[in-house]
Amino acid sequence: MTTGAAHPKGKHNPRGLKDIPFALPEVTRAEKTRAKKIAYALDEHYPDAFCELVHSNAHELLIATILSAQATDAGVNKATPKLFKAFRTPADYAKATPEQIEPHIRTIGLFRGKAKSIHEAMTRVVEVYGGEVPDTMEDLLTLRGVARKTANVVLGNAFGINVGFVVDTHVQRLSWRLGLVEEPKMNTAFIEKRLMALFPRDRWSRLGHQLVFHGRYACTARPNCKHDHPICVKFGINCPKT
Repeated sequence: MTTGAAHPKGKHNPRGLKDIPFALPEVTRAEKTRAKKIAYALDEHYPDAFCELVHSNAHELLIATILSAQATDAGVNKATPKLFKAFRTPADYAKATPEQIEPHIRTIGLFRGKAKSIHEAMTRVVEVYGGEVPDTMEDLLTLRGVARKTANVVLGNAFGINVGFVVDTHVQRLSWRLGLVEEPKMNTAFIEKRLMALFPRDRWSRLGHQLVFHGRYACTARPNCKHDHPICVKFGINCPKT
């Protein structure tokens, strides 16, 4: 299994992925067939999986995702209703100061830094993008507090665009337990590329949610893992057995 060296945009990627600006690792037909079976099983058990960050538009999703770094979705969802009521539009955040944003997110870890990120990101959205959250990876990555994971969440859920695979702690853990990567501590950048190579592009966002649901509600971190979920029994070659 290899990550491949850097290549010109789209080169050495499978058909239909030519716009991906980095090479994907090579995967075998057998690996893709097994991944397809895992995808079918996730469809069966989590047909209605969804993004659990509560939002009503693209900028609210962007803000909620920035807040979710090193925090739980449940914790973010407790804070955002009052935040979103106080600041209705990107312009409202831009007109405020980070210090005015802080009280609304004080219950979330690293709230001071996140207040600065929200303020700067929304200011750029207003000044550069006319008050509309951009819908490309390249543009989203220019916003403070936004890395590929956050951008993938926004693109997949706000715009229905698949340009990458969200890799959070659940997806990272399950990628190893389900045998989709060879080592338990692979970095998230490699895991994302590996999952992009294994699964069809039109399933990336959906599968991300399904893997999160499985990791959050069934194949959890020790010591609470249920161990006996049908997906784990059938595909969990690295799942804890006791």
